[in-house]
Amino acid sequence: MNTLSRPALAMLFAALVFLLGPFVVVFVAGFSGDETLAFPPKSWSWRWIAHVFTVDAFRRSFATSLVVGVGSTLGALALGVPVAWALARRKLPGQEVARTLLTLPLIVPGIIVGLALLNHMVLVYDLPVLASLLVGHTALLLPYAVRVVSASLANLRADIDDAAVTLGATRAQAFFKVVLPNIRGGIAAAAVLAFITSFNQVPVSLFLTGPGISTLPIEMMAYMETSYDPSIAALSTLLVGFTIGVVAATEKLLGISRYV
Repeated sequence: MNTLSRPALAMLFAALVFLLGPFVVVFVAGFSGDETLAFPPKSWSWRWIAHVFTVDAFRRSFATSLVVGVGSTLGALALGVPVAWALARRKLPGQEVARTLLTLPLIVPGIIVGLALLNHMVLVYDLPVLASLLVGHTALLLPYAVRVVSASLANLRADIDDAAVTLGATRAQAFFKVVLPNIRGGIAAAAVLAFITSFNQVPVSLFLTGPGISTLPIEMMAYMETSYDPSIAALSTLLVGFTIGVVAATEKLLGISRYV
């Protein structure tokens, strides 16, 4: 068994510090007992962790983020799974162009995507804020759903659909009774990735939020403009734990690392 050399270990350690260092700082600051955000804290307390649950704006925006995250994830899957199946199983005219267009929300900066969605949905169609957030996040999450489900379909033999049809199933029955059960792990991986992306989304949400309706990341930014206490660090610590818990539970149950 080969062991890493000292330079390689040093580079690995430096990479871990670079990646995990900010999370450690936020985590430690979240348990501060000081009046202002500082690192390292001069005292320790659960005070700010408890304070997060008393802020009405945080509770309200958390509920909004959950609704938008779940709704847009379901919308992206409802659109993305059939699209992924069509791209994987059928030879369509302009197929490569369609694949490229589906990656645009991932390539184009979020600020531009948010501005485009603002002009299209709010200024042209005058949609309510919550509806705009749901549609905007669905459009943003669609590429994730298509790509992850496509990777799952690539590991599934293409002739399984034809075998089901040969045995008397319709194309729809073959899709729902044969294909979907075999790619449920990929669908679950796409759902988790899409939900986390939506829940933590800032640029697009920044353009689409309005009076009385805001997502949690936007509310956190607004709070920091007026307050510099450790509440945001405490809330960030809770959100990191929430995200890790969702990913770990899904990985334990379905093994999503095979698809992402």
